Amino acid sequence: MTENKEIQARLFALQDVKYGDFHSKLVPGLARERIIGVRTPALRKLAAELCGCEEGRARARDFLACLPHQYYEENNLHGLLIGRLAKDTAEALALTDRFLPYVDNWATCDLLPPKIFQKDLPLVRKTITPWLASDQTYRVRFAIVTMLSFMLEEEFAPSDLTLLANLQTQEYYINMAIAWYYSFALIKQYEQTIGLFEAQSLGKWVHNKSIQKALESYRIPSERKEYLRSLRRK
Repeated sequence: MTENKEIQARLFALQDVKYGDFHSKLVPGLARERIIGVRTPALRKLAAELCGCEEGRARARDFLACLPHQYYEENNLHGLLIGRLAKDTAEALALTDRFLPYVDNWATCDLLPPKIFQKDLPLVRKTITPWLASDQTYRVRFAIVTMLSFMLEEEFAPSDLTLLANLQTQEYYINMAIAWYYSFALIKQYEQTIGLFEAQSLGKWVHNKSIQKALESYRIPSERKEYLRSLRRK
């Protein structure tokens, strides 16, 4: 708990109350008193500073052990530290697995997938695929965001499209992540993905939201955008 108090003090030294007021509107499920008001670049700088020496890394590891955290920024810092402290993909996955039950908002969730995952994407796939069946909203969202971030190019598997299409949920933050995934799939794997929309294989909300997000991208040619508009469901 000592490490938590020390790092809390560091975070409050970086506090911007007006930014906290503004940012709280972006994470409506989170009580305002849990948001200190620290900008993400400042959090990244603090994470880098903590991991800049052996003593700092030891303190950072002690901080990771102090769960649950009290503040939103502590959780975001925790997520940033996973990527800096993990020695390999397996450890990053283990640290993430331990942390996910404490993730309670989309912003912390989406900050999580660390670049070190790129070093062993088959292991990442094997680990996160079962998480799609979890009853934890942000564990499922994390798995989808990870697929979006790392598995739409060389690691792409057409079966992923069907896997996510078969997810049936009323959870807004899961459905939004699915739509976000398909919008990127329409950018990066158009030929493989467009059939799902032609066949109307997705739920209506996810179908239309995916198209909406894809239409906002400058990476989709205008002729494809016109066709996507014609596929929107009434």
